[in-house]
Order: sequence, then structure tokens, then C-alpha cells
Amino acid sequence: MSGRHHSRPTGADEDRECQDIRETLSRIGDKWSVHVIGSLIEGPMRYNRLRRAVSGISQRMLTLTLRLLERDGLVKRDVLHTAPPTVEYQLTALGETLIEPIRALSHWAREYRHEIRDARSSFDSRSG
Repeated sequence: MSGRHHSRPTGADEDRECQDIRETLSRIGDKWSVHVIGSLIEGPMRYNRLRRAVSGISQRMLTLTLRLLERDGLVKRDVLHTAPPTVEYQLTALGETLIEPIRALSHWAREYRHEIRDARSSFDSRSG
């Protein structure tokens, strides 16, 4: 027997764990969330600067993405008391905990993109 032992959840615990993973992946797996989080790694940004940093995103999609990230506690919206009032967005402490997992997933995706592409191509050619 190897020296490595991994406890594996069973039954309801496994279902809950899978649901947690699905919910997290659905939040960061949409088209724009990782782009927004990646831009906010550099620090707080005003809306227009963030829109320029996330190339190709519409105003509507940026607003929606920011609201969803804020709802999940990953991004904080601060209204600055300036004349005129301005708004800044920044990662919360919880949002910052996503930086390393996103970097690891990014590394994995770059490392294995060719194998995935080849597997898809092979599957598609067999499946017609």
C-alpha cells in the first residue's frame, strides 16, 4: 500500500462537494469573470479603466459580471465621495483566494491544450 491516503467523501457529502465545485466553476467559468478577476489582481479599478482592461466586453456584460462577482463576495464595489461620485471595484479577501487556483488552472490549460485538442479531433473523426 502506498504512503498516500486520500479520504473520499461518500453519499450526501460527495453530492454537496460536487455541487460546490459546479457552482464555483459556473461562476468563474463564464466568458468574462476570469478576465475581470485577472484585471483586478493589479488593484482597485474604476469602471471605465476596467472596461478598457477587459478587451471586448460590453458595458452591459461588464456590469452584469461585476454584479454577479459582487453577489458571490468576490468583488467589492466602493462609491468614492468625489465630485462627481466615482465607483471603484476591487477583489475582496475571498476573491483574492481565487488567484492561485485560477493561475493553477491556467497553467494546466496551457500545458494540456494540445492533448485536449488532439483528443477532441480524434473523437470527432470517429463520431462523424
